[in-house]
Amino acid sequence: MAHQNSQGIQTLLDAEKEAAKIVQKARQYRVQRLKDARTEAAKEIEALKAEKNAEFQNFESEHAGFSDQSSTQLNAETDAKLAAIQTAFDKNKNAVIEKLLTAVTTAEPKMHINVKVPE
Repeated sequence: MAHQNSQGIQTLLDAEKEAAKIVQKARQYRVQRLKDARTEAAKEIEALKAEKNAEFQNFESEHAGFSDQSSTQLNAETDAKLAAIQTAFDKNKNAVIEKLLTAVTTAEPKMHINVKVPE
């Protein structure tokens, strides 16, 4: 009977060792799955970052072109208006000087309307 008891105990110990191995393998598998999930998530994050950066670069390049084009157009309009003002100045300069000189040098003395002349 001792031999049968000993054999039963040995069977239980073997079963316990086998269970410990199975549990250890399950733990290792779980740890490996977590590592794989983290790696996969990091890859997805990097891919999303790259995609969003590319979208931003496209958006920026499209709108930067409009800005450069707008400033070029605005500069051209400003130059045209300045040229028109300069032309008008050159055309009317002499006439304005003449009118100013005439107004300053020609004195027409006359009484103020509020002055009462004694009779």
